[in-house]
Amino acid sequence: MTRADIVAAARRWRGTPYVHQASLIQVGCDCLGLVRGVWRDVVGDEPEMAPPYTPDWAEALNAETLLDAAHRHFRVVALSDFREGDVLLFRFREHLPAKHLGIAISTTHMIHAHAGACVAEVAIGPHWRKTLVAAFAFPGVTD
Repeated sequence: MTRADIVAAARRWRGTPYVHQASLIQVGCDCLGLVRGVWRDVVGDEPEMAPPYTPDWAEALNAETLLDAAHRHFRVVALSDFREGDVLLFRFREHLPAKHLGIAISTTHMIHAHAGACVAEVAIGPHWRKTLVAAFAFPGVTD
C-alpha cells in the first residue's frame, strides 16, 4: 500500500454525509468512521471493533481512548514530519482528550468528517495546526 493509495481511498469518501458512529461510504460516517473505512479499503479487516460512543464520550470518560487506539494500530509520526496518507489526531481543548481525526492528503490539506457537513477536503490552517496533537502512518505504508 502506498501513500497515494491511502489518499485515493480517502478522496472516494468526499461527499459522504456525517452520521455519528457510521462507516459506510456515500451513506454516512463520522471522523472515526472515515478512518475505519479507509483502513478497510487499503489494509483489510479492522483490527478491533469500535465501541459504542456518544458525541461527548471523550469528555464523559476523560480518557485518551482515540489516542490509545491509534497507538495500538498505527505507527507514530513526528508532527513536523507528517505526510500525505497519515492520520491526524486533534484535541479541541487543551484539557480534554483528543477526539477528532483527519487524513492528510498533503502537508497542507486533509480530508475529514464533522457534524453538520459532508466529508470534505480542507486546508490544515492555523486552527487545525494549533489543535493537532499526533500523527500516525498506516501499518505497512510504503513511501
